[in-house]
Amino acid sequence: MSDDPYKILGVEKSATQDEIKKAYRKLAKTLHPDLHPGDKAKEAEFQKVSQAHDLLKDPEQRRRFDAGEIDASGQERPERAFYRNYAGAGGTRGRYDSSAGFQDFADASDLFSDLFGRRGRSGGGFGGGQGGFDSRGADSRYNLEVDFMDAARGGKRSISMPDGKPIDLSIPAGLRDGQTLRLRGKGQPGQGKGPAGDALVTVNVRPHPYFERDGNDIEIELPVTFDEAVLGLQVEVPTISGTVSMKLPKGTSSGDRLRLKGKGIQPAKGTAGDQHVRLKIVMPDRVTDEMEALAQRWRDIASFNPRESFGRSS
Repeated sequence: MSDDPYKILGVEKSATQDEIKKAYRKLAKTLHPDLHPGDKAKEAEFQKVSQAHDLLKDPEQRRRFDAGEIDASGQERPERAFYRNYAGAGGTRGRYDSSAGFQDFADASDLFSDLFGRRGRSGGGFGGGQGGFDSRGADSRYNLEVDFMDAARGGKRSISMPDGKPIDLSIPAGLRDGQTLRLRGKGQPGQGKGPAGDALVTVNVRPHPYFERDGNDIEIELPVTFDEAVLGLQVEVPTISGTVSMKLPKGTSSGDRLRLKGKGIQPAKGTAGDQHVRLKIVMPDRVTDEMEALAQRWRDIASFNPRESFGRSS
């Protein structure tokens, strides 16, 4: 599979953010690990698709990739060296040479910011050698995939830092796809007495085989049988907090929506969302003689025509 995120998702470079999201959801629903337990190839494909979407869904990350500033994994591309090695020519004076001028910087101000912008030297003037710069370390960026249920209900994940040290990451309930978590002081070490930077963890939520999220609400399509739709029986419905029993009204049709109040996402503040259940009448794979006979009797006595209104349109 290509490393080009556009090719992985099957979209053009000119694709809109909505087209990228739709392409990702379509692929993710067919490659989700829950649908292919133990299939390492499918799992690897899913990870590639998720990584591509994680890069392109962020407009700033996408812009930087298109400009060649970061690679397909979201990492900075190696920068061209601006300074040569410090060279003394038999005297106490030295200098930094560059094979190019200020064109190595996006803006000349970057140079002066890099040389003079870091405050808090312990002593001595520039080049005096009596002290170093004290500056905050750079932030480190990470991408993390989490399961839909962990993002919905909260949980913990262990991630490895650049030095190999594991750290427990708390996933708050109601975490949204694309949300970034900040781990203070877990980034690159500072210079001199400067503090370490932060670790910024951007979360990619894996789609669920049958749950979908809309704000704090949960959507699910529930298959029901013909007799359940006609008779209005009790049916079991999965929710993110467990299975519940729901009463179907008599005469239910495909496309009808029922609501389970408070069975959606519970945010840190405020009330929980609802779960909306879209009904879909499903027939068995094999039609028996008894089913055909029952359907024929229904046809002989029924006068119901669901398409009757079509003939009234002008």
